[in-house]
Amino acid sequence: MSDRAQSMGLVVVGAGGRMGRTLIRAVDAMDGVHLAGAIEREGSEHVGRDAGLLAGLGESGVTVSDDPLPIFAEAQGVLDFTSPAASVEFAGLAAQARIVHVVGTTGCSEEDEAAFRAAARHARIVKSGNMSLGVNLLSVLVRKAAEALGDDWDIEIAEMHHRHKVDAPSGTALLLGEAAAEGRGVSLDAASVRGRDGHTGTREAGTIGFAALRGGSVVGEHAVTFAGEGERVELAHKADDRSIFARGAVKAALWAHTRKPGLYSMLDVLGLAE
Repeated sequence: MSDRAQSMGLVVVGAGGRMGRTLIRAVDAMDGVHLAGAIEREGSEHVGRDAGLLAGLGESGVTVSDDPLPIFAEAQGVLDFTSPAASVEFAGLAAQARIVHVVGTTGCSEEDEAAFRAAARHARIVKSGNMSLGVNLLSVLVRKAAEALGDDWDIEIAEMHHRHKVDAPSGTALLLGEAAAEGRGVSLDAASVRGRDGHTGTREAGTIGFAALRGGSVVGEHAVTFAGEGERVELAHKADDRSIFARGAVKAALWAHTRKPGLYSMLDVLGLAE
């Protein structure tokens, strides 16, 4: 763990969940950061526990709290993979504290996105449907492929996640769909087809199809297929360990620490934005 006086203090919200514990372990393992706080919802069985012990590490001296604002005020950044409603609340608190807020939460509405944009006037917000280097590189390749291939190439996005995931399509699938739509110069809302059932008729040209599978303990698998006459191009990513998202989130926090307030993506962090 980095020397606290020289490193960035990060708060993990949703500390008792699988991703929260993974984030605590990532902060412990990476240089330039230290755990400055851990937050759980009011009434959680984890409130009052040592965050390090909760994550399977040694004692950290950081006690899980249900009162985020005073902890945010003493930190430099927040790592957040919770729920849309909670993330919007945390964005407002991060704006008050004028700190970094890294948001990996998916399933957000347009109203939620507007709240993030408002908070980004004072906070440094990095928000992405996926924090991994591989997925963000994949999104760039998908955009370029969609731009290069004509509308007579059909685009289908398939994803699979563990049985506990509550939103579909996944945030990553939507990120890839946005990349494909951007490459074609169209709106994803207008072009997307979210699943098919019954007598659907022939496939409409120019649409971007989605299929979501759920089962077992799959961390995350995504494949984008470009299907033309007599040939296919397939671009895919498989995540074997959710620690890749945690490490990406910490890297995003470190990157945003020296930036001006604003709303950023992982493409900005990785230098892949155009």
